[in-house]
Amino acid sequence: MNIVILGFGNVAQHLVGAFLNSDDVTVVQIYNRSKIIDSPIQNCTTILSDLIEADVYIIALPDDVIPNFSEKIPFENRLVVHTSGSVPLHLLSDKNNKGVFYPLQTFSEDRVVDFASIPICVEATDNANLNALKKLGSSISEKVVEINSEQRRKLHLAAVFVNNFTNHLYHISEEIINENQLDFDLLKPLILETAQKMDALSPSQAQTGPAKRNDKKTIENHLKLLNDAQQTGSLDASVPELYSMLTQSILNKNHGKKL
Repeated sequence: MNIVILGFGNVAQHLVGAFLNSDDVTVVQIYNRSKIIDSPIQNCTTILSDLIEADVYIIALPDDVIPNFSEKIPFENRLVVHTSGSVPLHLLSDKNNKGVFYPLQTFSEDRVVDFASIPICVEATDNANLNALKKLGSSISEKVVEINSEQRRKLHLAAVFVNNFTNHLYHISEEIINENQLDFDLLKPLILETAQKMDALSPSQAQTGPAKRNDKKTIENHLKLLNDAQQTGSLDASVPELYSMLTQSILNKNHGKKL
């Protein structure tokens, strides 16, 4: 299967790396608005009219530009897909066959990921194109699932909670640690164990902490520490409120208790 990658940000770069390790897929071209330095393949272009023929064209661009970009693609009746978790299938241009090829993972520059374990979520307008995307996904991943646009939007929402919001909480923890001359590495075994619990327990079963126990004294002490830090300017003013909101959310799950 020959593919063209449209864009060369984090997602595109990781996809290209994964496809280069596949015996069943050839990346025949990469398009990017600006010239690519040190491209992993020879055929690169900055001109849409220079796109060559391929089995699948993968748009790996920011969500807000995908619909308009798909309209600018200068050919018809080929399979064009995007990699977004939140853009509905129908927003792609009708002049080409439409699909979604969504790898459910966080991608960072210079961070290698194991694509074999990454779920690839696919969607298409007909069975032939859906099977093509399943085949493409199976060339790099052991888990390829068919989901529709509405399911994908909800999945992406859930992913924001477990990834983006969780990482922001890590950032807040890092600020607290650094402010008190401690090493963030002290928290890493806890972070790892919390994640590994998901292999054996549901999130509701794995929940621990003062909110789960309705330990009001500890909660009050934490809020005092946070308010003191906020007043000295070492923490953002929203952090005590965030602690209270998350605590109340856990209490609500735990028989509707109140702070």
